[in-house]
Amino acid sequence: MFHLVYVSSAIKPLSKSDLLDLLIQSRENNTKKGISGMLLYKDGNFMQVLEGEESAVRSLFEVIIRDSRHRGSIVLLEEHISEPFFKDWSMGFRDLTDENLHATAGYSQFINSPLDANSFKSKPHACLDLLYLFSKSC
Repeated sequence: MFHLVYVSSAIKPLSKSDLLDLLIQSRENNTKKGISGMLLYKDGNFMQVLEGEESAVRSLFEVIIRDSRHRGSIVLLEEHISEPFFKDWSMGFRDLTDENLHATAGYSQFINSPLDANSFKSKPHACLDLLYLFSKSC
């Protein structure tokens, strides 16, 4: 089992409808490939974890980095894992601009953290903490 976490920036701000379309497409594609994960979106930036067999994850990531809806993909973390963190998710999703998220337990520690590489460079595993927090609040 393997996981890869990356960040990237949207070419243009995405509407809720755009995000829903992306989520539907991601879930369909990931289920076929046996990939689970979580996608966060905030202020035009994405953070995503992909989990599955290493070859499938790397192959999907190659497709993702060629997607014209975003740019500047930076891998924060890639490693072998004994068990998936998001095994019950074909692709979880949270829009971190949603005002209701401020009530999520533990959210305050991340409220001012942008989803970019600089925020997680010194502590790459903190990205998993953030992703996991929102997977449990859904």
